[in-house]
Amino acid sequence: MINKFAKLTVLLVVCTGIMMNVTAQQRRGRTTRTNTTDRGNNSKQPGDTTKLPSQVNNNNQQPANYNPYGNIPIKMAPQTGGFNDTIRKSLRTDGVFEKGLSDRTPLDYEFLRKDDALFSERVWREIDIREKMNQVFRYAAQDDNGDQRFISILVKAVRSGKVTAFSPDDDRFTTPLDPAEFEKALNGGAGNKCDTTPVYNLNDPNKIDSFVVSCPTLNPDDVVKFRIKEDWVFDREASRLFCRIIGIAPCKTIMSTDGKTERGTQPLFWVYYPDMRPILAKYEVYNAKNMGQSRMTWEELFESRMFSSYIIKSTLDNPQNKYIRNVIKDPILALLEGDNIKNKIFDYEQNLWSY
Repeated sequence: MINKFAKLTVLLVVCTGIMMNVTAQQRRGRTTRTNTTDRGNNSKQPGDTTKLPSQVNNNNQQPANYNPYGNIPIKMAPQTGGFNDTIRKSLRTDGVFEKGLSDRTPLDYEFLRKDDALFSERVWREIDIREKMNQVFRYAAQDDNGDQRFISILVKAVRSGKVTAFSPDDDRFTTPLDPAEFEKALNGGAGNKCDTTPVYNLNDPNKIDSFVVSCPTLNPDDVVKFRIKEDWVFDREASRLFCRIIGIAPCKTIMSTDGKTERGTQPLFWVYYPDMRPILAKYEVYNAKNMGQSRMTWEELFESRMFSSYIIKSTLDNPQNKYIRNVIKDPILALLEGDNIKNKIFDYEQNLWSY
């Protein structure tokens, strides 16, 4: 009886081992077939540009050659707008005399000691080039140094690497923009995203032959406002009021939903004005009235304050650091408040004198 029980036990163990071995082989076979199937699905046919699961990385970034439309080709339409960087110099003397702008350099600023600053206020202004006095900012002409629009001068200086563009999110010049980020910030002023238009087959209306992608860029004539950041300092050693421009930013206009009302402005990028002074000294300002005076340079125009502007923000009585339009909604009253800030600064200087 014991021998029979032992034989049954041995037989049961052998059968259990055989069953476990078969199950393991089946599992390995399913795994092998699954991997083979995945590799077959991931294999690409010649000319196929669709994205495969194996091409997706952990950061959800698409590969450089990713085509969201599969095998359908994509064509880029000619860009509208943009800045003309082509400089065509005259091969002859274009005039009766040489202009001699290449050797012009701006004068150094007078040194100001902090201890001599009786008061100092920071002011933000906006220059609307649609005003009659500011029409020189829109002078559209070509010269030996390129396009004469002021926005084109700024863009050309940044693209050449002579001036660094900074992020529009912070006017303290904390975040410089590399060339790709600068172009992105500049084209963001176009206000429109890229549009994709399908091109259908003439014989088969349901078949798409290609896609045409058009990406509008910023037109220089669309920039109608510039923002200026400046400091007003009264120096008691020199007994005079100094104004020093810190930065300049071209702005894009934000329109309301009806497309007719301006809701405000937003800077495209910031440039440090002291870095721009040597470049602005080599560009002349258009002068349409005074024929007896030679043209001044852009550096002389800013230092002489030969432009019209209005204050949009200041550090005077502004503990919350808000723009005037955020506090005063009426545009007329906001302009009057800007003039009130200007008068307070000049009245402070006048009240220091005794007669």
